[in-house]
Amino acid sequence: MRGTRAVVAISNTGPVVPEDAVDRILRPFQRLAPPRTQSGSSGLGLAIVRTIADSHRADLRVLPHPGGGLTVTVSFAADLTALVDE
Repeated sequence: MRGTRAVVAISNTGPVVPEDAVDRILRPFQRLAPPRTQSGSSGLGLAIVRTIADSHRADLRVLPHPGGGLTVTVSFAADLTALVDE
């Protein structure tokens, strides 16, 4: 099935994320603001997603919504031969 992709997309309704902050929040231990709750969040979630996407040569897209929140889409090659170095 060459050219077929497996896609995972997650959307949330968090705070507004400026487009120029997307690269920063993909780095470990980064948050836009101090935590709003005492959840113990460390700012690692999106960095882990980026690491997984990179290790699988997947495409990662982070789209901030104007009213707040994000849609994070990871698109994996379903054809494993696409992962072989030539």
